[in-house]
Amino acid sequence: MNFGKVIIYIWAFFILCVTFIVLHVSAVNYNFLYLSGPLPDFEILENPQSELASELYSADGYLLGKYFRSNRTPIKYEQMSPNAIKALLATEDIRFEDHSGIDLKGIVAIPIYLIKGESRGSSTISQQLAKNLFNTRSHKYKGALSDIPILNKIIIKTKEWIVAIKIEKSYTKKEIITMYLNTVDFGSNAFGLKVASQTFFGTTPEMLTVNQAATLIALLKAPTYYSPVSNPERALARRNTVLEQMYKYNYLTKNELSMLQKQPLMLKYNVENHNQGIATYFRSVVNNYLLSWCKEKGYDLYSEGLKIYTTLDSRLQNHAEEAVNTHMKYIQEQFYLHWAGQNPWVDQNFKEIPNFIENAMRRTDTYRHLSAKYANTPDSIKYYLNLKKPMRIYSWDGEKDTTFSSYDSLKYYKKFLMAGLISLDPETGHIKAWVGGINHKYFKFDHVKQSKRQPGSTFKPIVYTAAIDNGFHPCHKVQDSPVSFYITDTQSTWTPANSDGPSTGEIVTLRQALARSINTVTAYIMKKIGPETVVDYAKKLGFKGNIEAVPALCLGISDVSIYELAGAYATFANKGIYTQPQFLSRIEDKNGNILQEFSPVREEALNEETAYTMLHMLKGGVEEKGGTSLGLHRYKKLWGGNEIGGKTGTTQNYSDGWYVGVTQNLVTAIWVGGDDRSIHFRDWEFGQGAKLAMPIFGIYMENVYSDTASGVSKSYFRKPAKLTMEYNCSKFQNENFEPDSDTTRQGEEYIYKRKSSAINEY
Repeated sequence: MNFGKVIIYIWAFFILCVTFIVLHVSAVNYNFLYLSGPLPDFEILENPQSELASELYSADGYLLGKYFRSNRTPIKYEQMSPNAIKALLATEDIRFEDHSGIDLKGIVAIPIYLIKGESRGSSTISQQLAKNLFNTRSHKYKGALSDIPILNKIIIKTKEWIVAIKIEKSYTKKEIITMYLNTVDFGSNAFGLKVASQTFFGTTPEMLTVNQAATLIALLKAPTYYSPVSNPERALARRNTVLEQMYKYNYLTKNELSMLQKQPLMLKYNVENHNQGIATYFRSVVNNYLLSWCKEKGYDLYSEGLKIYTTLDSRLQNHAEEAVNTHMKYIQEQFYLHWAGQNPWVDQNFKEIPNFIENAMRRTDTYRHLSAKYANTPDSIKYYLNLKKPMRIYSWDGEKDTTFSSYDSLKYYKKFLMAGLISLDPETGHIKAWVGGINHKYFKFDHVKQSKRQPGSTFKPIVYTAAIDNGFHPCHKVQDSPVSFYITDTQSTWTPANSDGPSTGEIVTLRQALARSINTVTAYIMKKIGPETVVDYAKKLGFKGNIEAVPALCLGISDVSIYELAGAYATFANKGIYTQPQFLSRIEDKNGNILQEFSPVREEALNEETAYTMLHMLKGGVEEKGGTSLGLHRYKKLWGGNEIGGKTGTTQNYSDGWYVGVTQNLVTAIWVGGDDRSIHFRDWEFGQGAKLAMPIFGIYMENVYSDTASGVSKSYFRKPAKLTMEYNCSKFQNENFEPDSDTTRQGEEYIYKRKSSAINEY
């Protein structure tokens, strides 16, 4: 053979290969005849976009939760543990600092490793970033040849080479490492090093140990296959392989390798979801608002990395949740004992409601699904509803595994009492704590704003506010005697009775009457000022729903939310200025630019003196003999340099227990009851608001005052600069009020006539 010709053939082959590679790369780069499909354009490469979780923060800087499709939160290079970076380089791309996107030495070595029977990839970190960040293998980058086996893989690899080189030209090595570790999928819906560190080890990325970093980097090869949760043995073996690579490239000594490989995985696994963490109900409510806001403003809540700052205080939220949990666990035990051997769904006469569970089942998603599937076979519906199956259920002692049918499950959960709490700063309207229920995972319904129930006696302060603002005085004396209203529609009379028994005939002041929650006196006021006046004041104080102008309104028969009640009571502590309860302070984009700031919505509802007078009236609950809030004195940490007002509420048949507590710095409204109004206690011992709801306020405020970091201190109510009203009723002890025998229509009305004009405010 002519040696010269061989040389010529070799050169010709080499030139041909080079020409083919150049033409192939050019054809792919420019998408010749649309055969290979497009590449990400240069602007996208310069400004890569990836889905970022939007984050929800409390007013004190605590991360409450996230909204995401892919849970990803970016961090800076300086926030990444050197251990993670070393593990990544040793395992994925040891020559990362030396190449420009393509590791030619690694590519050349592939045949050698194949001959040895070893599997080895040649993708650099930059190539993997091109695949992860720009999704170069997606349908939108496909061309005419993309479905041809083998050829499609060559085209994809070529694209990743081209994009990797462009990335290397556009970014520094640190920026590439940062982008890669911020976008890579670690499994368990954890994208990026920050979320993965929290998910698998409950730590931050800068605090990752060598073994933790090696475990996470081990996941990059195959997140599911090497999952330390579902495949711990494989994960351990793969982690040790990463450690060996770190030793191979002098990131570890022999002794360090030996010691580290002996250690277990030591996971603290916790996948983020919307049922975990604090303020779960609050986050759901905010989520609904944010979806509307984003739709209006043109943002994607789940991908644009918005920073949402709320008014909630994580410290107060924790105290509120602890108070609800502590009391509700106790009250649930009492409820079980109260109804031992019986079902708690009863009618007005405390008789069990027939077919209650069957009718309730018809309103469930399970029933609707089965009805659609077996529309013509009711026996099948009945069969599946009674079919017992393994399930995990909620209990106050933690989740439990059991075997229940759908009927069993519904009957079990219907026996739980629910609760709602909202606590806000009366001056700013900022909501500081929000507890919408007892467990968001099992009970989604929010009892703060979504739920509306009859407020009972917690509505009485609105009646008294209207009275005070229309000439009445806290020292005005009224007899505890029946008051009747003539009802024109039915041509009958309505005479409300006191909740604790018959009228006593005692002469009491208005302050004493509110403190003891005497129904007859409230009815007397209602008859004097009229239901329409009370409705007007309710609207001024923030009640948005349908408030009926009927006599029974004086006892709280129109449904309201505890959100509305808190706003109304806060007006008293805010000098008569109604401030709409507010849960957001500002929203920023991912770069920290403010998109919107939220200001309080205020409106003058009362004059300052009337507002302060109502605080004086509400203090009667803890100061007057027989006051319904006297039980708060057992919570010793509430007193000393502090003033508290409050009102209990109990509805008919004990269906709803309420308490609203007012201090200068916090107004807190609480409700306790069954999801169905027919589920409740049968007697006053536990069914009253003072037993159902008020203890939550006491526990909560004790926790708040005991926490020096809460930012909430004891305080006296702020008096108006000019206070003309005299609150010392002893100064009017010579005033004589006697009932007149006059009547109006068919309903008896007591008209009190002063014997002197000393109290001009009347």
